[in-house]
Amino acid sequence: MNLPNKITLTRIMMIPLFVLFFYLDVFPGRHYEYIIAGIIFTLAASTDFLDGHIARSRGLVTNLGKFLDPIADKVLNATAFILLLTRPYAFEVGPFAGCGTIIAGICVSVIIARELIVSGFRMIAAGRNLVLAADMVGKIKTVTQDVAIAVLLIVTPCLDIGAGVVFAYIGMGVFWLSTILTIISGVNYIVKNRQVLSDKETE
Repeated sequence: MNLPNKITLTRIMMIPLFVLFFYLDVFPGRHYEYIIAGIIFTLAASTDFLDGHIARSRGLVTNLGKFLDPIADKVLNATAFILLLTRPYAFEVGPFAGCGTIIAGICVSVIIARELIVSGFRMIAAGRNLVLAADMVGKIKTVTQDVAIAVLLIVTPCLDIGAGVVFAYIGMGVFWLSTILTIISGVNYIVKNRQVLSDKETE
């Protein structure tokens, strides 16, 4: 197994650690475990850029890497979003108290639905020997999701101060932006590769 694949596997193995610290209430009152979870998430998410760069620059792109990398990204982000919904303190600040979790739940549903649809689309393409390249909107979407998750996690213990609330608003804004980009990238991905759904067999 080459270095990029080892880095990808490390990202996958960091997910249980992230979940553990998210729910590990060792700091009563302040909930600093969310900051630790946010740091773990940020480190895990950053390996996505590292393994991809090493694989491309050193010619180490493999089928295993193509399989593991998108799975690691999707599982990491989906896990983080679902965990945030179980303790949605950052979504319920200011005027969003009482409705923030509902809005966030809808956004997370859209994000997960998009990933499932695109994954199914890629499976069909693979069965027809078609290679579908990721577009720039999809990459920006992933970055905004990572930023939103990290900010919402890290500000959670600080929601009782003004700066914490401000950063929570920023985190929610980036989160909503990521949802919009998720929809745009999903539609764009399917439209650009609509030949996958054609009944005509690929040679």
